[in-house]
Order: sequence, then structure tokens, then C-alpha cells
Amino acid sequence: MTGYYDYVLGLIPAAMLGITAVLTLAGISLSLAVPVGASASALVIGHALFVNGPVSAVEEPAAPSGAQQAPVNAD
Repeated sequence: MTGYYDYVLGLIPAAMLGITAVLTLAGISLSLAVPVGASASALVIGHALFVNGPVSAVEEPAAPSGAQQAPVNAD
């Protein structure tokens, strides 16, 4: 099953190569097309890290059944 990060990993080189190729074929110089394609790839990476970042599931330790937990002493 493919997830969000699988698509991100495929989109990084696709954005880099695809945008660079399209801009080059449109007549933009290669020295300008490569940084534009790299910027698009960097935006995809930034979105994957900071907007929809990976989170780890933190599990609370389960209390034994029937046992009462002591109240927290805040002093």
C-alpha cells in the first residue's frame, strides 16, 4: 500500500527532472532551469518535513487492571 511518503519520494526526482526538462524545452537556459527544478524539489521535501511531518506514536503505559494509580504530587 502506497502512502504519502512513497509519493513524496517519487515526486522529488520527478519534479527536479520534469520541471528542468520542460523549462529547457521551452527555451529557458539550463543554468536557470536546474535551480528552478531544484527549488520545486526542495518545496516538496519541505512540505513532507514541516507541513505534514512524520510523527511517532507514543503509547501510554497501561495500568494493570484493577489497580489504582496514586495521585500526582505536584509539590
